[in-house]
Amino acid sequence: MDEKAQLEKFKELARELEADEDEDAFKAKLKKVATAPKPPPPKDD
Repeated sequence: MDEKAQLEKFKELARELEADEDEDAFKAKLKKVATAPKPPPPKDD
């Protein structure tokens, strides 16, 4: 695969995932993930 085709696939995937290049938006999303409560431990059966 040539480099240009790989770059185009990456860009398309980023669009599908609604990627945002804004640094403030990234920091807000990161903070939301980083401060999420931990899931409960798995139960032993």
